[in-house]
Amino acid sequence: MKMAITFVLGLGSAYGLWTLLQPMFAQPVFQRQNYRGRTLPTAAGLVLVLVPLPWIAIWSAYDSVRDGSRPVLDRSWTTTVIVIAGFGLLGLLDDLAGDGGARGFAGHVVAATRGELTTGLVKLLGGGLIAVAAAAPWAADRFSHLVVGALVIALAANLGNLLDRAPGRVEKVSLLGFAVLAVATMGDEGLAGPALVVGAGTAMLLPDLRERCMLGDTGANVLGAAVGLGVVASTGTGIQAVVAILLLVLNVVSEFVSFSAVIDRTRPLRWADRLGALPR
Repeated sequence: MKMAITFVLGLGSAYGLWTLLQPMFAQPVFQRQNYRGRTLPTAAGLVLVLVPLPWIAIWSAYDSVRDGSRPVLDRSWTTTVIVIAGFGLLGLLDDLAGDGGARGFAGHVVAATRGELTTGLVKLLGGGLIAVAAAAPWAADRFSHLVVGALVIALAANLGNLLDRAPGRVEKVSLLGFAVLAVATMGDEGLAGPALVVGAGTAMLLPDLRERCMLGDTGANVLGAAVGLGVVASTGTGIQAVVAILLLVLNVVSEFVSFSAVIDRTRPLRWADRLGALPR
């Protein structure tokens, strides 16, 4: 029940906040060209960072007054804040200061060997540390659990970034993945925090599809990390290990294969990917 409520709160609040923040996103610092050369505001994923914070504060205060300590929800709220603040800040850095030159993990490493510290490498290294911090409260004092949980969160965040190559793609995949997780865990209480983020991401689906904004790394990383956190917060280590392996395979494959090319060649995937988007 709490998961459903927080999802709806995120959905409604994000739609309203996006409307209010449009003058801010119209400022030149946010303007970037999309895949077809149209100038749009980037980093609109800031909405996904800003929306959950007041609701988490309000709900935490309410739970504390009503019931005293609520360990599961306390962990869900706290780790959600870590994920959205950490990955949101790193994504914003890449959106506004990244040069877009180095692509993929290998590209960032090669640039580092030349003495160039790219924003992408800062994001990858910083994301790993943030993932450890977010996974730690769920690790049951076992190092192996911490490692697996951190891998799930970090790899999911990076996959979100990799999927953000077409309007609405990362929101669709994140919503589908979270829906499967919610059904499989019967709406586990640990999903309350991540549901706020995914709800906010769902609200941004239509503006993204209609090319009125781009989530940027700010939003894509946060969405991916939130779904990864949901896996860590609601499943056992065995399931997390399977998810981590799947995410690792997808991240490695992305170094050699274009997800967009695969989607374009596969009719059902192409249909789902372009559903609701402007004609190309």
